[in-house]
Amino acid sequence: MSNALPSRDPDDRLPLRERKKLRTRAALTDTALQLFTERGFNGVTLDELCDAVEISKRTFFRYFAGKEDVAMAPTQDLWRAFLEDLRTREPGDGPVLEMLRDALLAAMDRMSADGWAHRVLLSRRLAAVTPSMDAHGLHFCHDTGRAARATLHRRLDLDDPDDPRTRLAVDMLVAAFHCALDTWMAGPGTPTRADLAAHLRDVCAALPGSLTLTAGPRPPGQP
Repeated sequence: MSNALPSRDPDDRLPLRERKKLRTRAALTDTALQLFTERGFNGVTLDELCDAVEISKRTFFRYFAGKEDVAMAPTQDLWRAFLEDLRTREPGDGPVLEMLRDALLAAMDRMSADGWAHRVLLSRRLAAVTPSMDAHGLHFCHDTGRAARATLHRRLDLDDPDDPRTRLAVDMLVAAFHCALDTWMAGPGTPTRADLAAHLRDVCAALPGSLTLTAGPRPPGQP
């Protein structure tokens, strides 16, 4: 019989104060997604959400900027982890887009909390019917893209800060993620984090072909 101790969750190595913060943040996210799913995003007030988690609004704003922010936390956490990885990732000899893809896959691998994939599913379903969440997501996406480009220019030998290829590489990664996310959500069964990562790899592999894709007009009378 092995005497090895069971592996610990990385969060267990954090100070108690930080672990409590993470638990409060997780409780807010889970409760918000549950209530928004049951009653609609606009059917739940911030006061009701805070009461359900037994915290004050002041405490809520220590973690999130508003209802949209907490509702979109699962994917926003992923992209923040992506930026963290990008700031320290050693550039390889391959294309910048591959570096970006690997950083996002590594960030996805860090989303180890139980139920992350389910939270993403609930969040994206809410965003599809909530215009304010969609607008919030666009703003977050813009800020994330700008931060990613700044990191690339700071760490890589990219002479021209106005070179459109840097922006296009970041934008293609974002587009690939959303394409993978749509396929993942539409799939059968219970989607997992590993499924999403596999879809992302497939979509990124299809990107070069999309740049040279040609097609003639559909023949008349063909559905």
